[in-house]
Amino acid sequence: MTVDPVTAGPLAAGPATAGPVTAGPTGTGGADGGEASPDLLRSVFRRHAAGVAVITAGHRGRPHGFTATSLTSVSADPALVSFGISERSSCWPAVARAEYVGVHILGEHQAELAATFARSGADRFAPPTAWREGPGGVPLLDGVVAWLVCRPVARVPAGDHRIVVAEVTGGDPAGPGRPLLYHQGRYGGLRD
Repeated sequence: MTVDPVTAGPLAAGPATAGPVTAGPTGTGGADGGEASPDLLRSVFRRHAAGVAVITAGHRGRPHGFTATSLTSVSADPALVSFGISERSSCWPAVARAEYVGVHILGEHQAELAATFARSGADRFAPPTAWREGPGGVPLLDGVVAWLVCRPVARVPAGDHRIVVAEVTGGDPAGPGRPLLYHQGRYGGLRD
């Protein structure tokens, strides 16, 4: 099964460039009062290129992590970020209880690492994943473009997900390489 890092859930079957997705008799939903389907949202966001991050947390002496494309800079003062996580994710119990989380911006050279952290049931921290324990017991991945350690300050219910808002407590912006992108169901890099 392929996992969609946008939702940390299974990808819908069918081509990413399929025609309009309908929500029933009212069309695509939304403005005309009908409800938009999850397939509509996934189809639209496949067209949105997003940076790829891995979020990590320690829980019960074990490292946990998942691939996310929902990372957002929220505020500069105080320094806040946010990301979404499905309540069905195997990582949610760790993130729900974590005092600190790691936020890792992946590089073009890390598509396989992104796929590993997006795959359900994978031993995400086994070799060849290189990592170490960082401040607050946060698992920190090696070789990333940049990383942050953050303290969750809110876990807001949002449908079948939670939006985690976290305050930045430290980090390093000086890793090697260019950022990894996710677009049309594939990982790729920037083109000049």
